[in-house]
Amino acid sequence: MSAVRVENTNKHLPLSYNQMFGYIFAIVYLAVGFAGFAATKGVDFTARVGGRELHWFSVNPLHNLVHLAVGTLFLVSAFAGPAASRRVNLLVGAVYLALGLVGPLVVGSSANILGLNLPDHLLHLVTGVTALTVAIVLGSRDELQVA
Repeated sequence: MSAVRVENTNKHLPLSYNQMFGYIFAIVYLAVGFAGFAATKGVDFTARVGGRELHWFSVNPLHNLVHLAVGTLFLVSAFAGPAASRRVNLLVGAVYLALGLVGPLVVGSSANILGLNLPDHLLHLVTGVTALTVAIVLGSRDELQVA
C-alpha cells in the first residue's frame, strides 16, 4: 500500500516565518501608530521635532500615519500568504535599512518631515536588517515558500 502525500494548500496554517514576522510587526506598528496620536496632540503634521512616543522616539502625525500604513501592509501581506509576505518583508526591509542609513543626514533640515531622531534611526536599521534576514535566510527554508 503506497502512502499518499497530501499537500497543505492552506496558505494560512502553518504560518511561514515571513507570515509570523508580518503578523508580529503588524501588531507592533499598528499599536505604535495609534499610540503616537496621543503623543502628538497639538504637534504640526510634519513637525521636525514631534511628540515623544515611548519616551525616546520623536514622532509627528505623518510619522504615525506611516506606522499605520506599514502595519497594515504587514498584516495584509501576512494574511495573503507566504509569497506576498516575503515580498513585503523584502520591500519594507530594504526601505527601512535605507531610511536608517539616510535618516541621520536629514535631521536638523527641512527634509525631516517624519520628525526622526537617533532612536528612530537605530530602530529602522534593526527593523530593516531583521525583515531582510527573515525574508532571505529564514524564508528560503520555508517549505511553504512560493517564488
